[in-house]
Amino acid sequence: MPLKELKKGIPLRRIGKPEDVSETVLFLADSAAYITAETINVSGGMVR
Repeated sequence: MPLKELKKGIPLRRIGKPEDVSETVLFLADSAAYITAETINVSGGMVR
């Protein structure tokens, strides 16, 4: 599937970057001490 077509299926209309995941990890490590047993999808809104 061409990249342009793949982007159309992602609500944010862009391919994720490593920074998208690392920022989430940093948030959880630093600011989320009271969050437990959650699933966080770093997917730009595209969950299959």
